[in-house]
Amino acid sequence: MIEKICNKLTDKIRNKMPEIDDERAEVINYGLQLVIGEIPKTFVLLLIAYVCGVLELSILALLFIMPYRTFSGGVHLKTHIGCIVGSSLFYVGTSLLSKYIILQPIYIKYALIAVTWIFSMIMIKLYAPADTENVPILRKKDRKIKKILSYITMTLTLVAAIIIKNSTISNLLIFLTIFQTIWISKFTYKLTNNKYGYEEYIKTQKSSTNLA
Repeated sequence: MIEKICNKLTDKIRNKMPEIDDERAEVINYGLQLVIGEIPKTFVLLLIAYVCGVLELSILALLFIMPYRTFSGGVHLKTHIGCIVGSSLFYVGTSLLSKYIILQPIYIKYALIAVTWIFSMIMIKLYAPADTENVPILRKKDRKIKKILSYITMTLTLVAAIIIKNSTISNLLIFLTIFQTIWISKFTYKLTNNKYGYEEYIKTQKSSTNLA
C-alpha cells in the first residue's frame, strides 16, 4: 500500500519535473517510503511501548539515540513489517532491558561503559557512516564529517550515562549505544541482507576501470 502511494507520488513529481532521471527518481521514491512509512511504524511502536509499560522510556530512547544514529547510520530492513518489528525490538526491547536489568555494583556499569566505548570506537572506525545501496554516502568530505560526529555523539552518550544518577536512564543510554553500534556492523548487514552503499560504489568503479 505504502509502496503504491510512493510510486504514484514519484510519478507525479517526474511529470512536473521531467529533468529528473531514473536514478534521482529512485532516490526520491526511497525517501518518500521512509517518510510515509514512519507514520504507521511510529504509531505501532508507541502502542507496543504503551502495552509493555515503557512508553515514556521508548520516547526517550528515540530522542537519546537520534544524534548517534543520524551520523553513524545503519541497516534498513527491506519490508515495512520487518522495519516495525526491528524498530520495536530496538526501542521497546532496549527500554525493557533498561528497566529491569540492574547493573550493580557500580564498577560493573563502569566496566560495561568502557567496553562499549572501545567496541563502538572500533566499529565506527571500520563502518561509519554505515550507508545503504539506496542512499549511499559518496562524498569523502561528508563521510569524514559523519564519522567524526559519530565518535563525538557516541562518546557524549556514554558520558551522560556516567553523569546521570537515575539508573534506568543511565542503563538506557548504555544499551542504546551498544545496539546502535551493532546496527552498523557487518554482521548485522549480512544478517539483514544489506550492503554498504559506499563499498558497492567502489566495487562498481573498480569493475568499470578494469573493463576499460
